[in-house]
Amino acid sequence: MRLRNVKGARDTIAASEYVAFDEDNMDPDQLKGKWKEKFGNNNPIRIEIGMGKGQFIMEMARRNPEINFVGIEKFSSVLVRGIEKQQVEQLPNLLFVRMDAENIEKVFDKNEVDYIFLNFSDPWPKDRHAKRRLTSVNFLNRYINILSETGGVTFKTDNRPLFDFSLEQVEEADWILDNYTFDLHHSEYVEGNIMTEYEKKFSEMGNPICRLVCHPKR
Repeated sequence: MRLRNVKGARDTIAASEYVAFDEDNMDPDQLKGKWKEKFGNNNPIRIEIGMGKGQFIMEMARRNPEINFVGIEKFSSVLVRGIEKQQVEQLPNLLFVRMDAENIEKVFDKNEVDYIFLNFSDPWPKDRHAKRRLTSVNFLNRYINILSETGGVTFKTDNRPLFDFSLEQVEEADWILDNYTFDLHHSEYVEGNIMTEYEKKFSEMGNPICRLVCHPKR
């Protein structure tokens, strides 16, 4: 899917008080290991990689004021929509980052992230691009280096081949698979589920939503 360019998006991101880091304009050393100072408290930090327009993470921040949230998105034209919403709501426990997820370890230090959410990530369907998938061993090994000792990952998608791949990668990475379902909205795990923009769209089309929860061996 081709993203529509939003005029002035980069300028909006650069000027926003809600953007903690923009990889084109900031030094990651200013943040790594200093997120609690950035938020001004010692609350746990949870992140969503590939936040889209921010529907999921903003609802998480509303429901959980005792937890800090960071939404990560690499596309300026998408992130700017989340910024626009945050300018209205001004949630004190929500900040944004614009960067490619492969640089996650440059921005977060060891044990600095309490939990990671991956929602409807790019499937990168070609085999040669498998390492770019956010649930690949390649990325799971990165997450280990930023997650707290009790941290884990929740992943949702409507893409069954990507989900099957992800289940295999969890095992290959030697992580623990806590639970999974091939049809979230008709499972015991649906209670408390917060839908993303894509989840709402795909579920209305009748696509079953797959979800897994996993964590590194400790």
